[in-house]
Order: sequence, then structure tokens, then C-alpha cells
Amino acid sequence: MTMTRTIDLTVNGDARAVASGASLRDLVAEVTGKPLGEGGSPADGSPLGIAAAIDGVVVPRSGWSACALESGQEIDIVTAVQGG
Repeated sequence: MTMTRTIDLTVNGDARAVASGASLRDLVAEVTGKPLGEGGSPADGSPLGIAAAIDGVVVPRSGWSACALESGQEIDIVTAVQGG
């Protein structure tokens, strides 16, 4: 039996465990249910309209793959909405 080590995060205010070594891109893909390419865009070419922040600092989509998650971080994943 293989055990996957996990780390604990807070995502949009809720506790969540993710695999150790996961990137922000992995988490956004898991939350949205869309496979993402290395640049953070959906693999199917559809629009994503998502912004993500770690501990209150927005991470550009191009940096999601290189951003390894660490235990205790607070992640906000928000959807852009038109209008005002």
C-alpha cells in the first residue's frame, strides 16, 4: 500500500489537504475540475477567469506551476465576474 503524504492548507476559508509537492496550478486544477497546462491555462483552450493568491499575495497565472504549496498557507481562488 502506497501512502501519499499531504499538507494542510486553507482554501477560500476551508481546511483542505493536498498532496505534498503540489503546485498552485495543481490546486487550481483540482478546485476548478479543469486540467491546466504549464502556463495555467485550461488544456482544452477554454477561458478560465480565475485569479489565485497565497497569503494575500496574488500569484500571476504564469507562476502557478512553479509555486509549490506549503503547509499552513492560506489560498484564495476567485472567479472574475463582469459588471460592477
